[in-house]
Amino acid sequence: MNTQYRKSLPGSTLDYFDTRAAVEAIQPGAYDKLPYTSRVLAEQLVRRCDPALLSDSLKQIIERKRDLDFPWYPARVVCHDILGQTALVDLAGLRDAIAEQGGDPSKVNPVVPTQLIVDHSLAVEYGGFDPQAFEKNRAVEERRNEDRFHFIDWTRTAFKNVDVIPAGNGIMHQINLEKMSPVIQARDGVAFPDTCVGTDSHTPHVDALGVIAIGVGGLEAETVMLGRASMMRLPDIVGVRLTGKRQPGITATDIVLALTEFLRKERVVGAYVEFFGDGAASLSIGDRATISNMCPEYGATAAMFYIDQQTIDYLKLTGREPEQVALVENYARTTGLWADALVGAEYERVLEFDLSGVVRNMAGPSNPHRRLPTSALHERGIADEAKLAAARAEEAEGLLPDGAVIIAAITSCTNTSNPRNVVAAGLLAKKANALGLVRKPWVKSSFAPGSKVARLYLEEAGLLPELEKLGFGIVAYACTTCNGMSGALDPEIQQEIIDRDLYATAVLSGNRNFDGRIHPYAKQAFLASPPLVVAYAIAGTVRFDIEQDVLGHDKDGKAITLKDLWPSDEEIDAIVASCVKPEQFKQVYIPMFDLGIVEEAKSPLYDWRPMSTYIRRPPYWEGALAGERTLKGMRPLAVLPDNITTDHLSPSNAILPDSAAGEYLAKMGLPEEDFNSYATHRGDHLTAQRATFANPQLVNEMAVVDGEVKKGSLTRVEPDGKVMRMWEAIETYMGRKQNLIIVAGADYGQGSSRDWAAKGVRLAGVEAIVAEGFERIHRTNLVGMGVLPLEFKPGTTRKTLGIDGTETFDVIGERKPRTELTLVIHRKSGETIEVPVTCRLDTAEEVSIYEAGGVLQRFAKDFLGQA
Repeated sequence: MNTQYRKSLPGSTLDYFDTRAAVEAIQPGAYDKLPYTSRVLAEQLVRRCDPALLSDSLKQIIERKRDLDFPWYPARVVCHDILGQTALVDLAGLRDAIAEQGGDPSKVNPVVPTQLIVDHSLAVEYGGFDPQAFEKNRAVEERRNEDRFHFIDWTRTAFKNVDVIPAGNGIMHQINLEKMSPVIQARDGVAFPDTCVGTDSHTPHVDALGVIAIGVGGLEAETVMLGRASMMRLPDIVGVRLTGKRQPGITATDIVLALTEFLRKERVVGAYVEFFGDGAASLSIGDRATISNMCPEYGATAAMFYIDQQTIDYLKLTGREPEQVALVENYARTTGLWADALVGAEYERVLEFDLSGVVRNMAGPSNPHRRLPTSALHERGIADEAKLAAARAEEAEGLLPDGAVIIAAITSCTNTSNPRNVVAAGLLAKKANALGLVRKPWVKSSFAPGSKVARLYLEEAGLLPELEKLGFGIVAYACTTCNGMSGALDPEIQQEIIDRDLYATAVLSGNRNFDGRIHPYAKQAFLASPPLVVAYAIAGTVRFDIEQDVLGHDKDGKAITLKDLWPSDEEIDAIVASCVKPEQFKQVYIPMFDLGIVEEAKSPLYDWRPMSTYIRRPPYWEGALAGERTLKGMRPLAVLPDNITTDHLSPSNAILPDSAAGEYLAKMGLPEEDFNSYATHRGDHLTAQRATFANPQLVNEMAVVDGEVKKGSLTRVEPDGKVMRMWEAIETYMGRKQNLIIVAGADYGQGSSRDWAAKGVRLAGVEAIVAEGFERIHRTNLVGMGVLPLEFKPGTTRKTLGIDGTETFDVIGERKPRTELTLVIHRKSGETIEVPVTCRLDTAEEVSIYEAGGVLQRFAKDFLGQA
């Protein structure tokens, strides 16, 4: 700690670290030019960094250099139950391994405050048209997840520094925004900016408050939990000046979908984005949170807003204590983190986006950056009069229409943390009910807000009964449909989709719509604002021009269109102003976080249940993982195109009975209705391994049948040349002890921060992945599992090299940060070629982790004092 810069915070009993003084001592006048992110990163260096390293580390930030690592010490870790649980399963396994080698397992604890919120385990088995949906869904969740919840409850008593918020309370990110983040921390007499890492790619939700919060994989979270600094280099910090004001009737969803398209095109992948300008100042925290939440969809790492009066107003609205609100403003003004103090901030790149140009938008039919103006539905071929007429004819015959919307879900913290969006949906429902409109009977509708507060303000406004009448009753306070947990369809509807091979879709107010994610029988999905989701439930098909076509007729026979239902901004704002109150947040959160005294577990070691398909002792110190990685003679498990997501690598949605995981669960005696999702089984490697590449939308260029690449969970075993299901191929190679490699295109591993996307391939025997580029979180997860990420040089691809999967591969060269290695390709013909590739172990810390075999192995060696 650099006590040289510790000073009293004016008007407070707390101290703070004077980052400006430390920066100015190196380069006078530099502090006022630093972006917001740089100021926060500099502060934690001044407060935490080894004094001998401080000057060099600060110079990286001041001079915008990126050639040296510096440590980052996040103030806390937040987890949802899927990745949080698997991280704690790993730590429980680590305790076993350390105990077996003579160490004290009780000493293995998170040293950073860790909060686990159970929010990813509920599936919408009962839709919002069932008055008892909430209670029924919770009962199913508790029954299916008894194994998991038993383990999570044990972790609460066994590990120090872990707080658990049980199921049924809300979504991690929304609770983080509305309650958990203090914006400014006060510990041990010192005030400093709140920062966190979270085991979900949408952790930047809370960046809207000026809090650096980034998504990491479970493996990287474990590193932070266990007290190791998260090593980083100065990120690319991009300024985005927002100008203008939104047009009437435009929601934050419309804005963020337009921004997502814009920022993807501007290639902000991996950058920290900072929004500023008059347009940013005009946005509420609810609107900012919608924008920050979709940070991974435009490819950025963080999506920051400055602290300003909107921040203060939001902290008051959400019931934060007056002393905390005063501390936030005092600290921000004193240290140059208040918006007014950032007018001189200089960015290496500034983009400009005009809010006044945003129209009503959707995104789809896949990928969240594929913006679709609702005015362009006809020209995009999604809706036209002929298709609508055909769909209506099918409906008249009692058939599902082409383009049927089988799922309409108001879901996800992206939108339900924004009261304007939720109230807009309620007002649209109210108008629809008054005009006699109804939800189409084949639409599985649901409303799953990320916070219990939504119920309170909707009840206060009299809007919850209006939503319920249209089938949008509250089914859960959890992630649900956005995470692929949309539950089962009506069996008759599902069978008709199968029999007629229908193009069925989902419309949701979420953030992800990758093919195959939302539901196995929803071929594609569209992202939309909550009021548009309600409108599509009435329309019943996407073969419908939502702006122009007739939704129904009133009692006088007059045609009703969307403009007759859409609420005015004045209506929305009046209800938000009168019905969203601080008392509601206090009513919800004070009892939720009154955790009381926790009785200590009887044993520091978990008593593993041998027949569990949810929680199993991890195998990271045994079998193939205990052996040496040779990087020699590797055969391709898959040769993949661009844009492979973690949903392709390790899907999270429902497990079908004819999948490898489904067949395994049936053998384990689990009834089909309790198969649950892939996500919930990630604490059991025997189930989770069978999810590797189990996405039915996978395109593996090795799966060639009759001269064509066949879509699905398939690959070709070599040298046999036989195409088979991916899991059977993995088993075949495991039996042969065959080292494997994956060859891929650009943007490999985009999407959710899913550590099983790395764990699954490592357990399959994959030693290296060579791609044109990697998504940030997935690359670090690969390193954390001891898989070597390699990057083709620009202009070199699997196609230019003519790779078809019949080859074997070696990697030679000394592994150093971002050094050049040689990929040796041995052709079936006997030809050998050598290809230079970049080693994507980006830091010395990553090299150390990789060489040890992964994060857990590195910690165990350090803990036990081994080399």
